[in-house]
Amino acid sequence: MSRTVLILGAKGRFGRAASKAFLDRGWTIKAFARSRPDKATESIEWIAGDATQAGQVAAAAPGCELIVNALTPPYSRWTETIPLYTRAAIAGAEASGASIIVPGNVYNFGRLMPGGLSEDTPHRASSRLGLARIDMEAAYRAAAGRGVRTLILRAGDFLEREATGNWFDSQITAKLGKGIVVYPGPLDSVHSWAYLPDLGRAAAELAEIRHTFEPFEVVHFPGYAMTGGELVKRLETLAGRPLAVKTIPWPMIRLLSLFKPDLRGVVEMSYLWRTPHRMDGAKFSSLLPRFAPTPVQAALADAVSDRLAIRQADSAGGEVSHVR
Repeated sequence: MSRTVLILGAKGRFGRAASKAFLDRGWTIKAFARSRPDKATESIEWIAGDATQAGQVAAAAPGCELIVNALTPPYSRWTETIPLYTRAAIAGAEASGASIIVPGNVYNFGRLMPGGLSEDTPHRASSRLGLARIDMEAAYRAAAGRGVRTLILRAGDFLEREATGNWFDSQITAKLGKGIVVYPGPLDSVHSWAYLPDLGRAAAELAEIRHTFEPFEVVHFPGYAMTGGELVKRLETLAGRPLAVKTIPWPMIRLLSLFKPDLRGVVEMSYLWRTPHRMDGAKFSSLLPRFAPTPVQAALADAVSDRLAIRQADSAGGEVSHVR
């Protein structure tokens, strides 16, 4: 019998990774997004709709045994839109009997978070964005009491090959082909990363054992924990040369944030680059003992292959050689 998953925000970062991972494991995919992509996969059923409208999600959900809520609004619309997405996902689950998987983040823990983040670490958000995530998870926990099973799969910052405007591609490695790394914080502070294809695969594998979980379950994805300096050294190995390290002009960004609402969230969460943190993966490993993560150097090589190809094309007279 075919298993069917409804992926909300299927064109986004986590949505794309989840779609591929579930498809690889034989699931039938219903992909919910505002519009169908130009190069849509024929094996995926695309549903155009507005995920802030609970009725539209509920209408798309029947026949699905799982809903992946991969929706993330811009920072400027974070606090008002996340509750709408949450309500819609829960409505879809109530209409279909489906379970829900949501990718969580570390915003919940706040500026004073400890260096190791386990599922039992208290949520002490110090930002409006973090408080919104706490409220979101509380809504799912409440829904679990009404029979809507939910898994929060919490992870660090995403890294992947496709340029989607996240920190890794839009800032840190954007000038890698020119021999420059732009790092947002101190090079001795540990930061948590998640290779997006691995995270999507983890979601698909956990989905298949979800009936063994509590009605509301939280699992931390271990990913990679690296200082900025360690990341730079790994990138230098891939580039085959020393890299110049520059920093983010935070005073200018703070000034610009007075006029650009999305930058206010960037400034608000800037402490994540100064506060050392890593995900405790003990629970994840106990649930999926055979999960084989991509080695960190291989993940980075894939994530920056297109950027390094630019430099190699310049030096080779136009012949592109991708790093693998």
